[in-house]
Formats: sequence, C-alpha cells, structure tokens
Amino acid sequence: MNNMDPVEILLVEDNPADVELTLRALKKHNLTNKVQVVNDGAQALDYLFGSGAFAGRKKPKQPKVIFLDLKLPKVDGREVLKRIKADARTRIIPVVVLTSSQEESDIVESYKLGVNSYVVKPLDFDKFAEAVAELGLYWVLLNQAPV
Repeated sequence: MNNMDPVEILLVEDNPADVELTLRALKKHNLTNKVQVVNDGAQALDYLFGSGAFAGRKKPKQPKVIFLDLKLPKVDGREVLKRIKADARTRIIPVVVLTSSQEESDIVESYKLGVNSYVVKPLDFDKFAEAVAELGLYWVLLNQAPV
C-alpha cells in the first residue's frame, strides 16, 4: 500500500498467519484496498503519529478503525491503546482489540483504557474469517464516525 493512500483499517498484528487470514476475510468483502498492516506496537504508534519509518507520511485522515492485537513485540497492545486514547489527535479513532486472550483482566483493562470493542479470535478458520468480515463491514461501512 502506498503511504499516500487513505487508510480505513490499521491492522496491528505480529502473527503472519493471522495477518493473512484477516486480509483474506476483508478481501472477500472488498475491504483490503485501504488496509495498512504493522507488525508491532512501535510501528503502530509511528504510523499514527507520523514518526519513525512513517515520518515522511502526509497526514491524511486517520484510519476509520484500528484492529489491535494485545500481545505485541516492542510496545504492548495495552500501551498502544493507552497512547491512542490519551492523545487528542487519535482519541476518537475506534479501536477493536482482536486477540486470543480471554483473560478477564485483559478485557477489563482494555475497556478501562477506552477500547471500543473486545473480540477474542475464534480458533476455527471459518469463524475467524466471519468475525473479521463482520468487524470490517461494521466499522468501515456502517459506523458513523466524526469527520
């Protein structure tokens, strides 16, 4: 994806298999042409705040939604969520935690930090693909976000 294209979904996921499954599910519903994938929390923050590898990125509209894994290298997903919701430039971007963790403490902490939705990744491929497709359709097409 070209750094100049508007992004609708920022996918923050370090597992290549989950990235591939997510993109495949979104592609089935024509939602992959505006997805930016980053593989760790530091890259996510760099993308959102125009620093690091994304320092030259023009500041087009922020993504319509962020799909965020919790267990990430470099900067943990909870810390990414905390920074997103603490900054006026990114606070209103909906964040969906898409993770394998069913820990009650992760769920509670995520909501305390301002997550908009918490989804446990289904282990079954078809159910995973269906969940991702529904999330993409809802957050990109149905949800009305401020402009």
